[in-house]
Amino acid sequence: MSTLETNSIAKYSGNNVAIDDSLNLKSYTTTQRDALTSAAGDIIYNTTTSKVEYYDGSSWQQTGSSLITINYLVVGGGGAGSGGQATWTFGGGGGAGGVVTSVTGSTVAGSGLQLPTSAFISASTSYRITVGSGGTGSSGANSGTSGTHSEAFGVTAFGGGAGRTFSANGLNGASGGGSGNFLAGEGLYSQGHDGAQGGWTGDGGGRGGGGGGAGGAGTSGVGGSGVASTGGTGGAGLANTITGSSVTRGGGGGGAGYATSGPAGTGGGGAGGQNGAGSNATVNTGGGGGGGGTNSSVAGGNGGSGIVILRWATADATIGATRTGLTDGGVQTDGSDSYIVFTAGTGTVSFS
Repeated sequence: MSTLETNSIAKYSGNNVAIDDSLNLKSYTTTQRDALTSAAGDIIYNTTTSKVEYYDGSSWQQTGSSLITINYLVVGGGGAGSGGQATWTFGGGGGAGGVVTSVTGSTVAGSGLQLPTSAFISASTSYRITVGSGGTGSSGANSGTSGTHSEAFGVTAFGGGAGRTFSANGLNGASGGGSGNFLAGEGLYSQGHDGAQGGWTGDGGGRGGGGGGAGGAGTSGVGGSGVASTGGTGGAGLANTITGSSVTRGGGGGGAGYATSGPAGTGGGGAGGQNGAGSNATVNTGGGGGGGGTNSSVAGGNGGSGIVILRWATADATIGATRTGLTDGGVQTDGSDSYIVFTAGTGTVSFS
């Protein structure tokens, strides 16, 4: 039987009840709460969730806002580098996938918009998650495909543009692809940067431009005299601490070169080839693939796949166990927060 303890009771007119000190509700952990024999209208303070909760006759509900705050990192797939051409023209590197994050303290991608706000979501509602794939490199001039987009809670990080070789512009994307001797692809405002144009340096020596990165534009490389030709450097990526450790993603691919290959952009980009195939970007970084050079049988590198990472206060929510179509590493913790890393697929998630 419940006991009411009080120092005094004063009578007021009407149905008003006044308390001249703080009201201290009985505290229970979630385990203790679930062991109670409860009736509709019962109210407690849950020390596990740090929330006032009430029983609606069938289950316990939390008072206050029903919205859950989720922070996120969404990275699109990187573009592939271009293959070479028989006329000794060299492929440009692929542009990086877009980087969009709500994590405070992160550098903003592209042209410097303010960080997006956290996602405020409803419990028991399904939300779409997509992890973009990297572009596929192949042999031959102007080959290779752009990366595809990643998505979480309606936030979209677009794929990076593929590099190109001869008489073709690098493709536009979140970051633009580099080009051998035409214009580079353009990057998307707030998600990445432009690629860079390469070109001839005389006596058959050529270079491919670097692909743009989330943190910086690609470069055309240092063209020397005669055949001393260097591929362009891929643009730099962006560091992010959503998992508790700083990891750089979204580096552009390096352009191919005759004398020296173009270096990869920091953040998972692939290096350009020195008279050979471009290197593949690192998976789950959104890096651009490296450009290939020398002849039509040389391929550009693959772009890196994207990634989606979600983080929330452990006490506030639990992610649903059903995540069909998505590949993840399970829920992990960092201090008082939980996070989950999605590395492939398309599906839906919900929180409770």
